[in-house]
Amino acid sequence: MRDIPGAPPPSLGDLTRAQDRLSFVYLERCVVHRDSNAITAKDERGVIHIPAASLGALLLGPGTNVSHQAMVLLAESGATAVWVGEQGVRYYAHGRTLTQSSRLLEAQARLVTNQRSRLTVARTMYSMRFPEEEDTAGLSMQQLRGREGARVKRVYRAHAARTGVEWSRRDYDVHDFASASIVNQALSAANTSLYGVVHAVIVALGCSPGLGFVHTGHERSFVYDIADLYKAEVSIPAAFDVAADPTKHDDVPAAARHAVRDRLRDGQILLRCVRDVRALLLPQEDPEDDAFWSSNVVSIWDGADRAVSGGVNHEVDW
Repeated sequence: MRDIPGAPPPSLGDLTRAQDRLSFVYLERCVVHRDSNAITAKDERGVIHIPAASLGALLLGPGTNVSHQAMVLLAESGATAVWVGEQGVRYYAHGRTLTQSSRLLEAQARLVTNQRSRLTVARTMYSMRFPEEEDTAGLSMQQLRGREGARVKRVYRAHAARTGVEWSRRDYDVHDFASASIVNQALSAANTSLYGVVHAVIVALGCSPGLGFVHTGHERSFVYDIADLYKAEVSIPAAFDVAADPTKHDDVPAAARHAVRDRLRDGQILLRCVRDVRALLLPQEDPEDDAFWSSNVVSIWDGADRAVSGGVNHEVDW
């Protein structure tokens, strides 16, 4: 029997947990390869090494060339590869999950396809965004949207007053990034970075990025749902800080990415994101039980809510 070609992938137990990883690294105009278990980025200034097993998302900007082996390493490490456009407004790919259990995915599908449970999760999400605000129990989606819109406007106005940045409204054109105001450019770039990190966490946990509770109809609806939990403390203040500093206006997207990266590192958003997704989808389970989440069990559906063991011959005599 011939051996399977190629190096065997690492076991899930050898990989760094999603909440303990670097948030994201952005690269542009370089050649991306691998050296043992590190991703390398080479340009005219030299070579840098990035530990793949501790990387959440690798954002690949314009001018990047990626080798096959680099992509193999990213996939085996459970990291997400993200190709972004000139201004960081596109998202194209992701890697494998960091869990062998489908419990979260099944719970997500079950909750989102039932109107009552979907509304319950949506209410919980709104209450998590602004915990100091009113109780969301009993509110309809229309009422939740109205209150959310008013609260977000207050957040924008508060940061505009804090930084002295002129603010009128959120306005951007994905086809003409430069036509937006400096603060709107910064908001777009900051949100894109946050989306990439949240997408990486959602995929690492084995959830579907497209099955959203508040957002719907888009391949990243759930990404937008979860990212909205952190915008008021991550991307919005970061964007206004960038807009308030004229020295950063020459490269607004880069400045916004750096500001978001600093806030993600200081605020432990990766850890919170993992816990929040688990708490929303399976609130009755212990989010710290890593043995449960990494269980490698394959069962066969037996009708209704029943299941039988997989890998067993279930032949019966008729």
